[in-house]
Amino acid sequence: MGRLRVSAEVISLGCRLNLSESEDIRAMLGADSDLVVVNSCAVTMEAVRQTRQAIRKARRAYPDARLLVTGCAAEIEREQLAAMPEVDGLIANTAKLDPRAWNVPARPAPVASLHTRAFIAVQNGCDHACTFCVIPQGRGPSRSLSVDQVCAEVERHCDQGAAEVVLTGVDVTSWGQDLPERPALGTLVQAILDRFPQLQRLRMSSLDGIEIDPLLFELFAHEPRLMPHLHLSLQHGHDLILKRMKRRHLRGDAVALVERLRERRHDLAIGADLIAGFPTESAEHHAASLSIIRELDIVHGHVFPYSPRPGTPAARMPQLARLLIKQRAAELREAVAKARSEWLATLVEKPAAVLAERDGTGYTPGFARVALPPGTPAGSIVAITPKTIKDGLLT
Repeated sequence: MGRLRVSAEVISLGCRLNLSESEDIRAMLGADSDLVVVNSCAVTMEAVRQTRQAIRKARRAYPDARLLVTGCAAEIEREQLAAMPEVDGLIANTAKLDPRAWNVPARPAPVASLHTRAFIAVQNGCDHACTFCVIPQGRGPSRSLSVDQVCAEVERHCDQGAAEVVLTGVDVTSWGQDLPERPALGTLVQAILDRFPQLQRLRMSSLDGIEIDPLLFELFAHEPRLMPHLHLSLQHGHDLILKRMKRRHLRGDAVALVERLRERRHDLAIGADLIAGFPTESAEHHAASLSIIRELDIVHGHVFPYSPRPGTPAARMPQLARLLIKQRAAELREAVAKARSEWLATLVEKPAAVLAERDGTGYTPGFARVALPPGTPAGSIVAITPKTIKDGLLT
């Protein structure tokens, strides 16, 4: 027999956007206890492997349920997933938030806070053509919510007591380019801050640094409610590889952006997405990625070993050996871990406002994780002065 449930089970893989959408799917499906949904990811071959693994695990846990798959892998790996005996059906990624796709009535969805922060998808899809990326195949072109639509979501979460809102999407800095008058992302951020003075913290997910508009730059530089945590869609540290990736920035653009911001906001914590082992990457190119970690002081690193994705130009380029790719990814992770350890050491004995999670930890404005005293109410912002570091946590 399967496990007893009172509502649909939604299993989320991949990005924060998927996490946000999974909460919407769970709320939309309500009390359908016979349904299991896997919201999949296809950004790398490993993500697809994990999707398959999650499907098999879900079927073992819920043998009598209907098991449906949505998400990027449901588009990009459609035939392969549909052929899995565990899968009962696929829901198109572009339709997964449409009640009609699930044959359920449309109804206002209750807010379901993720931990103590609310993730709001302000944009979906991507109009760019990075040579390594398969996500536009799974997400389609860029589409933006209007300012009023985003603010309606923020209001719902604020009414539920959310202390922090995170704006997320596939290509967040392209927000507004498909709307009338083509507003820039800074316009949206300013509107949220103006309309919701009660919102204590606003955080941005991964941004394309070359698209940060002047207003958003000034808000990062001076607005205390916009968290000093900038996560860049950097991908690499060498100009030749960036050009072969068809990125729109060069190394110097990222360095200049961070230098200008740090001159104005000294507590800015930098994160970055980095790809190890891109086709044609030489030892010199890899060294440039290692050095940019040190130059930008990247303390939040998401390192991806390159894997060829179907239909992408990079998949047709000369490939590196898998063992070498894994080795270079490990070296990048080690460099980020060293930078992070040194950064955490600078936060010891410094008071910080920490947003408490439900697991006994919380996060500083710069997204350093802190162990909290027992009984700290989840969702509260408490003043903590860390005394030491233990297992990567300030304590």
